Amino acid sequence: MAFNLISRLVNSAKGAVTASLKGTADVASSVVDVVKNTTISTLKETSEFVKEGLDVPASIVKGALTGVGEIGASVISAVKGVVKGAVQGFMESGGEQKEAVQGAVAQAIRSAKELGLDIGETAVAAVRGSVEAVIQVGGDAATATKEAVTAAINAAKEVGGDAVVTVRESLKNGIQGAKEIIEAARKTPEK
Repeated sequence: MAFNLISRLVNSAKGAVTASLKGTADVASSVVDVVKNTTISTLKETSEFVKEGLDVPASIVKGALTGVGEIGASVISAVKGVVKGAVQGFMESGGEQKEAVQGAVAQAIRSAKELGLDIGETAVAAVRGSVEAVIQVGGDAATATKEAVTAAINAAKEVGGDAVVTVRESLKNGIQGAKEIIEAARKTPEK
């Protein structure tokens, strides 16, 4: 049951993105509203996703990034907008900030590996997109930054290889406050 719902959600996002952005000159600018509106309309159409406890933001991000790739646009330049749209749409539909940020950022990292994108560049773009989205809907930027940085590093651990080092270094250099968040996390023992 849950797998079918996830597949429907991913395919819905992919279809909406490909249909809306095909032939668009500036995909990076247009993708935020397309993904945000897709997230909102998907959640309005069915509460099944939320009842099943599915990671809606992650599924939207996965489908949207795949859709951007299918129309031949630069996926890396769309990461920030896709994450921003998914987080905004989810939070505006009543979803929790932490779930939105962590799900969207982590999936962007996993998708980077699947789509052959630069994982460090993807991490920075995803964190920026999620924090901008949270600010826009009136959430807490400092908390969002911490949630996003942590989610990116945890997803990089799942990806394996040099991904963790690459993501850590990229975030330290590209995200204000990331260095402190990463250093504090290293000092705190894992539970």
